Amino acid sequence: MPVLGIRNLTKRYGSTNVVNGLNLSVEKGSIFGFLGLNGAGKTTTIRMIMGLTRPNGGEITVCGERVRFGSAAANKHIGYLPDVPEFYGFMTPREYLLLCGNLSGMDMKKNKKRIDELLELVGLASVKRKIGGFSRGMKQRLGIAQSLIHEPELLILDEPTSALDPVGRKDILDIIASLKGRVTVVFSTHILADVQRVCDTIGILHHGHLELEGDLPDIEKKFAGQSFRLKVPTADKMNELKDRLSLFPFVREVRQEGTSQLLLISTDSGKLCEVICPLLAELNIPLSHFEQMESSLEDVFIEVIHGA
Repeated sequence: MPVLGIRNLTKRYGSTNVVNGLNLSVEKGSIFGFLGLNGAGKTTTIRMIMGLTRPNGGEITVCGERVRFGSAAANKHIGYLPDVPEFYGFMTPREYLLLCGNLSGMDMKKNKKRIDELLELVGLASVKRKIGGFSRGMKQRLGIAQSLIHEPELLILDEPTSALDPVGRKDILDIIASLKGRVTVVFSTHILADVQRVCDTIGILHHGHLELEGDLPDIEKKFAGQSFRLKVPTADKMNELKDRLSLFPFVREVRQEGTSQLLLISTDSGKLCEVICPLLAELNIPLSHFEQMESSLEDVFIEVIHGA
């Protein structure tokens, strides 16, 4: 049984489908990268998982328990960190986590032990000063500790590295990576490099529909070898070359980079390689460079979004 299961989930605002028949499954112990453009429906989906927004249709389960709008019953399984967490600035990290544990109904002795573990995990064990003087990165680290205080099975992180400096971002990613296998993580972000670093599975949401889902290594392997870079000495006849290349059914995209270089995305690398030299000879265009590129997650994301 998956930790998070979503079936035929729909949310409309007026005549606009923000989430459109979403089906999603997140298995125990995985770190799931939840990707999509701004407005794709990620935050709306998260709010429905938390029971904060009423869906128009479909079903959500967390650890087998159905999520119901306005009910906090399923939230005992969930830890949540919003993109901009709020704290009591007059408290120390330990005081704040003690309050959160008490509110969760935890035993005092167990609560104190858990706080020690979490402060060590997020690198705040030796920090005694008030939260009001924390940097954004320190607040995000404390937010992760707070979201884990009640030992949830599912941790939802909504843009946890946004607006962080490189050091703060690295700290957060290191913490997320350390959670692999200990808690199931849904990591919602638009920073693709962060997903490549810590996630093992991904889903790409577009217009409220899941366009791609699966293991990240398998997806990268599937899309590998479909991108090529072609460079010619001058920009002469570049428009004609682009037009001719676009006519081939196995060329999905022709993207110009600079004045004399093209990025080609193909569905059949063998056929593309066969036609390049004859086409250049026909157009009397010398070839400076032609190479097959390794696909990055950014290439995959762009191709999925453009092809949707």
